[in-house]
Amino acid sequence: MSFPGAGLAKGLAVTLRTMTRKTVTAQYPDTQPALPPRSRGVIALLEENCTVCMLCARECPDWCIYIDSHKETLPAADPNARARTRNVLDRFAIDFSLCMYCGICIEVCPFDALFWSPEFEYAETDILELTHERDRLREWMWTVPVPPALDPAAEEPKEIATARKAADKLAAAAAAALEQGGDAQ
Repeated sequence: MSFPGAGLAKGLAVTLRTMTRKTVTAQYPDTQPALPPRSRGVIALLEENCTVCMLCARECPDWCIYIDSHKETLPAADPNARARTRNVLDRFAIDFSLCMYCGICIEVCPFDALFWSPEFEYAETDILELTHERDRLREWMWTVPVPPALDPAAEEPKEIATARKAADKLAAAAAAALEQGGDAQ
């Protein structure tokens, strides 16, 4: 059983304990905060990987990603082949006044064109200037931290294991053909 006012006594004890500790104030502009490794600051764009598939813009719940592109025809490498078309990125912009930093766009990007950058100092005095174009998003790409190393005890990914088996089979077949060619002489 607890006595009347037990909650009040616990609250006062916490208050007294906190009051006796020395306060620590980080002087922000002079001292940069130590951010956690996976902190979400701003979304960075690796433009070379973007194929203008529009998945990020379609999946964004806030509709804050704006993408414009055009099709470009590439000549055929072989005279008997047909010409190829590809999408060329004209505009990639994110309106950070609408963005809720959920990271869905980063998760759905199949080509690893979007990344979290720990950069957080991008405040603007005018809300209209919070729409950042691809040049600014590309600048933030260089602040993206290197991903952590893989666990050495983890299993090898299936794709790499399959590719390694195929390469080993090809190498074995080539060695057998070379050996057969050497025995025939």
